[in-house]
Amino acid sequence: MPERRFVYSQGMLIATALVLLVPVAGLVLLLREPRLDVHWEHHPSHFWLVLLTAGLSAVLAHGTGAAALRRGDPRVLLVALAFLAAAGFLGLHALATPGVLLDTPNVGFVLATPVGIALGSVFAFLSSLKLSGGRAMRWGRWLRAGLLGLMVLWAIASVARLPPLHSTTVPEVADGILTTLAVPTIALYGVAAVRYLLLWRQRPSLMLLSMIAAFVLLAEAMVALVYARNWALSWWEWHLLLLAAFVLVVGGVRIQWYEERYSDLYVADTVSGRRDLSVLFADLQGFTTFSENHEPGEVTAMLNTFFEVVVPPVVRRHGGEVDRIIGDALMVTFNKRGDQPDHAARAAAAGLALQEAAAAVQAANPGWPRFRVGINSGVASVSLLGTEGGRTHTVIGDTVNVASRIEGKAPGGGVAIGPGTLALLPGAVTESLGLLDLKGKAEPLEVYHLLALHPDPDSRAAHP
Repeated sequence: MPERRFVYSQGMLIATALVLLVPVAGLVLLLREPRLDVHWEHHPSHFWLVLLTAGLSAVLAHGTGAAALRRGDPRVLLVALAFLAAAGFLGLHALATPGVLLDTPNVGFVLATPVGIALGSVFAFLSSLKLSGGRAMRWGRWLRAGLLGLMVLWAIASVARLPPLHSTTVPEVADGILTTLAVPTIALYGVAAVRYLLLWRQRPSLMLLSMIAAFVLLAEAMVALVYARNWALSWWEWHLLLLAAFVLVVGGVRIQWYEERYSDLYVADTVSGRRDLSVLFADLQGFTTFSENHEPGEVTAMLNTFFEVVVPPVVRRHGGEVDRIIGDALMVTFNKRGDQPDHAARAAAAGLALQEAAAAVQAANPGWPRFRVGINSGVASVSLLGTEGGRTHTVIGDTVNVASRIEGKAPGGGVAIGPGTLALLPGAVTESLGLLDLKGKAEPLEVYHLLALHPDPDSRAAHP
């Protein structure tokens, strides 16, 4: 079976390489036979073709950007920036169509496409390097802001015809700049494609193959940009190459299962790494009894009411990430991306906020069950588990298992924490809930009831 899969993957790679040679052969033919490179100037078609291409790139930029921020993955973030560069500058190029924004060609808008492709090649190359989260993610946010700012400044300079975008001889200026941009751009896309190919050989996937093909097509589009004759078939070819590049990636995204659809791009630390983190478990005490005595519709309404009120304060206010919701149970992680050194304080504050929000719901609905919350802190493995149709990015390990057991020890309406969490909460007000025997551990674990995080100066904790 593995041999058959290897042969299939190699076959896909060969077929993709052959298909990618077709545009180059077509361009060479058109340039060698000018009579075949017929002129077709149709402004509406140009506008909608470029706008559609920019829209697809924008969709990819949004999807990859959201996935990058959710998982803290630097490679996916850089891929998102590559798509964003192409989307923004292609949108400006669409406005270069005579009769849309301006009546005559504008050098800034005409040059927007090669500039966007060139910037995209830089991000594509950076995404192919060996990366880790943390600092790369922080730089990524600044790069995104800078890229958006550059787009705005480029648009202003183009409309105002500010130097160096003030020339009225668009073709001549464009040709000179294109030649300057083309060589490094093609080289960067080429290197990125080769490095992604090496990654594909380690873990063959349709997403990686789509990205490789997209990089090659973008490099070919840059070649066509340099040599094409304005409004001739060779000129239309680079527009179609750009569209094909983004269509391929969109197609790969659509075929992937919706869970972690960009996971094939994740760096090794995102796929399988270790984190110091905190895990919060919560469930409803007495949920089974409540379910037995009420209609399914009432149980569903109760759960939805609770989760609508409880989840927002956990996720938005304290930076927790909901790992899963199963029935009445909720699992939330803190510092999963490695960017929350105060994860224990966040988790503890979230647990108290959860109980405060849930208490308000219970006051309006007497007889509803109460939440129990358990929190534990320590080292856990961040892993990508499962396969197509059931893939999930989660945390596993003893820290998680102990957090689940601690939650079972928590009183209804209260928050229980383990010694690992307590050690990271200086000054917290707690009281002991006794020892918890854990399977596989020689010594029992003492669990504490968290009463407050920031006590008054005169108050004294039950546990020093």
